[in-house]
Amino acid sequence: MWESETESVRGREYGNGVLSSNKHGVKTDGFELRGQSWYVATDIPSDLLVQVGDVNFHLHKYPMLSRSGKVNRLIYESNNHPDLNKIALEDLPGGPEAFELAAKFCYGIAVDLTAGNISGLRCAAEYLEMTEDLDEGNLIFKTEAFLSYVVLSSWRDSILVLKSCEKLSPWAENLQIVRRCSESIAWKACANPKGIKWAYTGKPSKVSSPKWNDLKDSSPSRSQPVPPDWWFEDVSILRTDHFVRVITAIKVKGMRFELIGASIMHYAAKWLPGLIKDGQGQGPADDMSISTNSNSSGGTGSSSWKGGLHMIVAGTKDDTPSIQAKDQRMIIESLISIIPPQKDSVSCSFLLRLLRMANMLKVAPALVTELEKRVGMQFEQTTLADLLIPSYNKSETMYDVDLVQRLLEHFLVQEQTESSSPSRPPFSDKHMYEGTQRSNNPNAKMRVARLVDSYLTEVSRDRNLSLTKFQVLAEALPESARTCDDGLYRAIDSYLKAHPTLSEHERKRLCRVMDCQKLSIDACMHAAQNERLPLRIVVQVLFSEQVKISNALANSTLKDPAETQYQPLIPNHKTLLEATPLSFQEGWAAAKKDINTLKFELESVKAKYLELQNDMENLQRQFEKMSKQKQTSAWTSGWKKLSKLTKMTAVENHDIVPQISTAAEQTRKTPRRWRNSIS
Repeated sequence: MWESETESVRGREYGNGVLSSNKHGVKTDGFELRGQSWYVATDIPSDLLVQVGDVNFHLHKYPMLSRSGKVNRLIYESNNHPDLNKIALEDLPGGPEAFELAAKFCYGIAVDLTAGNISGLRCAAEYLEMTEDLDEGNLIFKTEAFLSYVVLSSWRDSILVLKSCEKLSPWAENLQIVRRCSESIAWKACANPKGIKWAYTGKPSKVSSPKWNDLKDSSPSRSQPVPPDWWFEDVSILRTDHFVRVITAIKVKGMRFELIGASIMHYAAKWLPGLIKDGQGQGPADDMSISTNSNSSGGTGSSSWKGGLHMIVAGTKDDTPSIQAKDQRMIIESLISIIPPQKDSVSCSFLLRLLRMANMLKVAPALVTELEKRVGMQFEQTTLADLLIPSYNKSETMYDVDLVQRLLEHFLVQEQTESSSPSRPPFSDKHMYEGTQRSNNPNAKMRVARLVDSYLTEVSRDRNLSLTKFQVLAEALPESARTCDDGLYRAIDSYLKAHPTLSEHERKRLCRVMDCQKLSIDACMHAAQNERLPLRIVVQVLFSEQVKISNALANSTLKDPAETQYQPLIPNHKTLLEATPLSFQEGWAAAKKDINTLKFELESVKAKYLELQNDMENLQRQFEKMSKQKQTSAWTSGWKKLSKLTKMTAVENHDIVPQISTAAEQTRKTPRRWRNSIS
């Protein structure tokens, strides 16, 4: 809060807010309070009793009739009862405090006008009809002048007057006090802070306010640069409907949407303590532990908040929500309606926490849908802890998986819209486009894919999660969004652990959402010995692993060893470990111990396969030979033998003929030789 000071030059010229009437009907020394009654300090006995609430005012007719049209009318309407000089003003705005000041003004007693009592006195003057027709310079004129020349020129007074209007509805609204104060605050918040004489001392319990009309030069040594959020804390003390009026006026003045969003988050952190993070990993059971601390005390600050959901949700047996829950719902609905439409005006974490409370408190469905679309605009900024929203709609599942499915659909629709939109927006939509455009970066879908895989790993431990919901959420993203399916494999393995009764068909259906060719070597090694996977998936994993190993070996022979294909796997492996839950990392560690043994077993299986293949080929040849021999008959074998014999006899006869001729010649010559030998 700002310190109390009157900083307006016009205020000092106005008389420092002291009102007095020039006409005195009754000479008096002031008012005296006796118990619950006020008496005029005069010798003239009272002839008029005015009852305002529980307080009685013993007054005189003439001073009141001369300046109040309503009192005049009420007195004359009761002429039928001349002895009854009592009137009751039960609906007087401002209550007994405002009527006390108005009565003092009627008696000519000096009245001190401040930012705390001016709004109530202005509304009471309007109610009592203290117009210029009855007396020149009446109370309506003087209170209106103080509002215009003193209050609206001061930042602090504008805040205090707007705060005091909370109990004056609808009078303050009809008299335009709320509108004028809201516009005054908006104008000052949007003004250039360099022109403000500022004595900023950080954020202690009391901070001096900017001096809008101070003409004295401040000391350069004490002056500090004005932070852009200097007005957040002051505006946050306002009631929600007045805060909405101020933020709406600030939007019209053209303030940056980042500052508007930051002020909304500051206001929500003060009045919705359930939005404050109490820690990570908060489950549904922790979410429902709700205390009953009241936050209805307006501007006392946020030092008493200790986090958690300080509200009553369950209600009574009749299921009637508490007043505090209604107030919380009204605050959430109001904040949703004034969030700037530009992307990144508020953080995605804030939107998801607001969405969590909106579902808990049963906020209007149209506003919840609008909030879901806002989350979809910047869904890639979501964290897993914020996405684990419990199911408050009596669903079977622990977490609201349908909500995440809708958020993902909004994200994909936004991506499709931005990809099909023209590259250059029209000039009138320039600022909107700058806030909502998403550079067509595929990393957004990749981040969302990793987020969805981590979310599936967490929710897959819920035994009530159906296979259809798991499959629909896993297949919602296009195939190009995942370059590595290790996270999806972890989710599938976790689902199989939590649902051991799945049939073979259901397990095959579950594993269809995963592409075995996108698994890393470590994941393939783990899947190869995973007994929960179907046999066909294990075979596909082994085949894809063999292809990867052969490709890696082929590339290593062509490339330099320093540029092998194993290097790109390092960041994927780190990402895998970072995104892996601790319980699942232990399983991976145990699997890595068996990697070397599994490699040797694979090599032995390959060798045995080759041996069996050779034996199979030999057996097949022998079988073919035996089958051919059985098919041949005795006649065919006989004819074959005869054909071979004829060929052999023909060849032998061909060879015998020259031998016989040579032998005959030798026989012819031999007797001659014998003869010679004999002779």
